[in-house]
Amino acid sequence: MSSSGCFMYFAYGSNLLKERLQLKNPSAVFHCVGRIQDYRLNFGLPGDRTDCAWHGGVATIQESVGDEVWGVVWKIDNQNLLSLDRQEQVHEGVYSPIEVKVEIKEEVLLCRTYKMNNLRPCPPSPQYKKVLFTVHHKHVQPQSEQTTPLIKY
Repeated sequence: MSSSGCFMYFAYGSNLLKERLQLKNPSAVFHCVGRIQDYRLNFGLPGDRTDCAWHGGVATIQESVGDEVWGVVWKIDNQNLLSLDRQEQVHEGVYSPIEVKVEIKEEVLLCRTYKMNNLRPCPPSPQYKKVLFTVHHKHVQPQSEQTTPLIKY
């Protein structure tokens, strides 16, 4: 948590969608688009789980030298930190919070993000893919330096 009363959160999956993130974290405000280096986007389920609300794999990041993940940086009040952790199921061991360096043009921001524990690769459902594709192409890709799709399935 920051002494400024807010923290920066790097979203790369369904939390790119403002309406979803703000359901439980109403203080979330769009800050910018950025990327993390040496990570790649992957999809799966934690451990031996076979189901989830999305009916398929959900997004996570994995270390991968030379790759990058583009996403959205949200500024969130410290009072919503626990609700974000609950949303990411930290207390159940599904995701762990980590700190990442997010590159924004010529600046680097330290941000909180989440990485799935015990990832078992699993393809995302058509609904989940549609949400990510729509949000990426509407908000992230226009502000990124890439011309190719940012989400690969």
